[in-house]
Amino acid sequence: MQRLLRPLLAVLFVLAIIAFAFTYTVRFTEKAVVTTFGRAGEHAVIDKPGLKFKWPYPIQSVTKYDTQVRVLETRSQTQQTADDAQIIIEAFATWWVSDPLAFFQRFSGAGDRAEDHFKQAEEILRTTLRSALGETSKYKLTDLFNADPAKSKLSELEDRIFAQLTTGSLPNAGGSGQPGGGLRDYGIEVTLVGINRIVLPEDTTKEVIKRMGANRDRLAKQLESQGTAQASAIRANAQADAEKIKAFTNRLADEIRSKGEAEAAPYLAQQASNPELAVFLQNVKMMREAMAKRFTLVLSASDFGMGIFSPSALEGLKPGEFPTGLPDDRKLFSGRASEGSMIGNALEDRP
Repeated sequence: MQRLLRPLLAVLFVLAIIAFAFTYTVRFTEKAVVTTFGRAGEHAVIDKPGLKFKWPYPIQSVTKYDTQVRVLETRSQTQQTADDAQIIIEAFATWWVSDPLAFFQRFSGAGDRAEDHFKQAEEILRTTLRSALGETSKYKLTDLFNADPAKSKLSELEDRIFAQLTTGSLPNAGGSGQPGGGLRDYGIEVTLVGINRIVLPEDTTKEVIKRMGANRDRLAKQLESQGTAQASAIRANAQADAEKIKAFTNRLADEIRSKGEAEAAPYLAQQASNPELAVFLQNVKMMREAMAKRFTLVLSASDFGMGIFSPSALEGLKPGEFPTGLPDDRKLFSGRASEGSMIGNALEDRP
């Protein structure tokens, strides 16, 4: 049994070597480039996954590329805006190998491994992205940073960087320094470009704060001016309305006064014909209006008709007599009555 095991293991080892030399596997996320004696023809790209066969090296060799999206980031880079402000900006780009054959032809000189090809491609993309960030110089600092997000032009800057990156020419992958064409010539497709960080240097921060203060003062003066103008307009409208109301009330008062004078004219004519009656009626009206309120009226008991309210009004009265006034008034009245009787008797005695 042991004698058979050794030959069997040898056969399996030989088969494994043959399988390794004559076969290769392509994953779902990969595309392969098969070269014959170091050259890749039109049908060298294998994009269907599965087990594939090839001639052993050095007749044929296989380079497999991962076609998933890759992320490339740039280091912090100082850029100058259109208003001479300094900002530190960091950007990123997402890309993938869209044409494995063109990608292989451009970067195969970097080495035999796919990792070497990706490394050189990322160096070229990073250099081109840093160059595209020069679009920042076309924008002012206030265009990039605005209190109103709708007025910020950061997204527009990202679009310009993307356009510059996708339409501009890339340096030659062979290191000659001559333009090597666009991204399509490299078999690369950039799907997204974005700015992930912007830092303001200390001097720029002070300048931004200063500008913000100036902008705040300008807005405050503008709002104050608008408020003053609105207040003046409201005040003018109110004054105009007051003048209209005053003129209307004066006109209405004149109409009421004229109507009242017209209605009072007959009564005034009647009062003019008998002024004493008019004065008496006015006095009666005044007393009626005055008596309608609570008040205290002080009168002397010696006034006519007020003697009955005197405490001594009942003194000296005889049975059957009525208090007609003060005792002195009654004596005076009695004396005058006697005199009247005597005068009457004398008149009767005359022939």
